[in-house]
Amino acid sequence: MFMGTPDFAVSSLKRLVEDGHTICGVFTQPDKPKNRGMKLTFSAVKEYALTQDLEVYQPLSMKTEDSLALLQGLKPDLTVVAAYGQILPQAVLDVAPLGSINVHSSLLPTYRGAAPINWAILDGLTTTGVTIMHMAKALDAGDIISTVETAIDPQETAPELTMRLAELGAALLSETVVAMGNGTAMRTPQDHEAHTYAPMLSRELSPLDFTKDSLTLHNQVRGLIPWPCAVAELQERTLKVFKTHVGEATTASAGTIVSADKFGIGVACSDGKILVITEIQAQGSKRMAAADYLRGKPMQV
Repeated sequence: MFMGTPDFAVSSLKRLVEDGHTICGVFTQPDKPKNRGMKLTFSAVKEYALTQDLEVYQPLSMKTEDSLALLQGLKPDLTVVAAYGQILPQAVLDVAPLGSINVHSSLLPTYRGAAPINWAILDGLTTTGVTIMHMAKALDAGDIISTVETAIDPQETAPELTMRLAELGAALLSETVVAMGNGTAMRTPQDHEAHTYAPMLSRELSPLDFTKDSLTLHNQVRGLIPWPCAVAELQERTLKVFKTHVGEATTASAGTIVSADKFGIGVACSDGKILVITEIQAQGSKRMAAADYLRGKPMQV
């Protein structure tokens, strides 16, 4: 039985299908209204599951007697969860004889919680990975079965890293399910004293503060894509920032616009370096190269 919702989860479900496992049911979040027309939209997992003629279930809550009875009727050997989006009660975790395992996008016990990929980038980590663990009542605190580690590229954004980890996690899941089936899977308790949390993102994280160093701001931009996005207030203009790089040294005070040309918008930071903003979105406009924006709305250096 599979439980998942966003694009990240599709890779794992797809790999289970390709490996020839029988999927007795796919659980995903209910359809949600989206865009101006508020048309109901399927989750990425539902879209894929329907192409494979898999049975899809979308209960509002997994904490009801009806949901539990539904799961029990499917009689799964193993439950696989990847970014499902609901807290699962212990009764649900215990339905399958082999238990419930989770594909989590960090190297546990670090970055338990909702946004591990974003926080790994926001905190400037150079490595991360995927952990497959037995699910427990406490959030992301179950015993570790397997892990895979990967480097984070200095320019890699959260969506780019998400898709890489999705593929790495799917490959790891493939190996792990086989090991669980033949009884050779490892089980290692987490070091709970070493845990850290990756809470949900919020708009309070968006404003770029140029009294911080340039690398911290660059990581902020990478880590907040696609939502809530980093935001710069420059010469009374509010700009969403999608792409930056750390530029040359400068003696200008933090927050000074030192360049605004075909290379982008350069802003001085507290570490004596320039943050070069190369892709933006102004209010009421579309996402574009900063150079294109400046042609119509130049900035004063």
